[in-house]
Parts: sequence; C-alpha cells; structure tokens
Amino acid sequence: MIPGVLTVAGSDSGGGAGVQADLKTMLALGVHGMSVITAVTAQNSLGVQGAWELPAEAVRAQYRSVVDDIGVRAVKTGMLSSAELVHTVAELIAGTDAPAVVDPVGVSKHGDPLLAPSALDSVRTALLPSATVATPNLDEVAQLTGVRVESEGDLRRAAEAVLEYGPRWVVVKGGHLAGDAVDLLTDGSEEHWLRAPRHDNRHTHGTGCTLASAIASQLAKGQSVPEAVTAAKEYVTGAIAAGFALGAGIGPVHHGWSLG
Repeated sequence: MIPGVLTVAGSDSGGGAGVQADLKTMLALGVHGMSVITAVTAQNSLGVQGAWELPAEAVRAQYRSVVDDIGVRAVKTGMLSSAELVHTVAELIAGTDAPAVVDPVGVSKHGDPLLAPSALDSVRTALLPSATVATPNLDEVAQLTGVRVESEGDLRRAAEAVLEYGPRWVVVKGGHLAGDAVDLLTDGSEEHWLRAPRHDNRHTHGTGCTLASAIASQLAKGQSVPEAVTAAKEYVTGAIAAGFALGAGIGPVHHGWSLG
C-alpha cells in the first residue's frame, strides 16, 4: 500500500505554500497526501491579502473523516491561527497512532502574521508536546522561546529551549543565517548537523511547509527521524535551487524538481 500522510494546514491560493505545497511534496515523494483545511487565505507572490479561519468543528470533522476510515502513517501540521484550533488539533494528533511533524507557523514568507499572539501559549503547552518532530525557523524560535539566534553557535541553545516544551525531536532551521544553510536536528542527546550550499535564488516561497511535509512523508515510509530529516533536507535543497518566478514577487520552490 502507498502510505497515507495527512496535512492539517491553511490553504494558499497562490499554490506555493500551505496545503498546496504539502500535497505537491507528498506526491513527489511517493506517498498519498490527504488534507484538513484549517484556514483559507487570499495569497499571492506579494503577500497575504486576507485569511479566514475555519470553525474547530469543521477541522475536527475533516480529521476524523480521514483518520477513521482511511488511516494515516504520519501527520503534518501547519497554519493553526487561533488557540482554539491549536488545542483542537493537538488533541486530535495526540490520539492518533502516527508520528506528527509540527511546523509552528507564525508568519508568512512576506512577514504576514498567521498565528494570533494569544495562541502562542497553546502551541507551547498543547501542540509541541504532541510533536514527534518540531520544525521552527529562527523567527518562530524567538517567538516561542525568546531565544534569538545570531550565529550557528546559538542553534544548540535554541534547540534546547524548544525541547523544553516536549517535542521528541526538533529541527532548528538556520536558513536565515549567513553562509551555508545549516539546520540542527536533536533530541537533546543525539545531534545531527545538516548542511547544504546556499543557492542564490529569491524564489523560496513554501520552504518551511515543504520541509515539514517531506519529513512526514519519509516517516510514513518507515524511515527513522534522522533518516527522514536528512532526506527531506536534500529534497528541499533541490526544490530551492529550482525555485521559479511566479507573479510580481517571491515565487515558489519547485516541488516537482526531482521528477524530471
């Protein structure tokens, strides 16, 4: 059977991030992607023009519809804009016998807020403890923990701060630092430093969603967390290198680059 992976995230009408990026990633990596829509955004290459959250009961119904009939081998979470949605989704994934990859989305690529400030504590106390792997970027680390990463040497301290909230593993994404794109994967005792050359390409919309979905896809295929994150990093690096212009602003990474 083809493994099924469920994304619980917002819709990006421009197709570069959110559920659309997740499903493209899953297809490229050979798993069956399924979706729970948490919010609808009006979004393009220039930014987010509007966002509308779905009711918690609609999110819960979508999730139960998929999990109770089809089942899942991994779950990935993305945009959860309110404390109510965070608690709802945390409860659902905690009751699901499958690894969960939590991308604690705070802002869009263009700096548009996608998480209410009042929901931050819910992410810390409810969502992160349910995560097999959490995948914050540096802005999200600062938002959640107060730790600001200025150099590669700060990544370990940032990872330790996130792990205090209970995820089994954390990937601190150092893509905003100068030099090579370096990420730190750790569970508090085991460390994996993942490096890739930095590509001179501004079209990187959807990078975070793509990485988290790639990790979930590899976990669904039976890989260990270090194996899954390493393979996901390689896939995302290729997608960034092949990112393309779309519209007047920042274009998306190329999710189908590995398919030829």
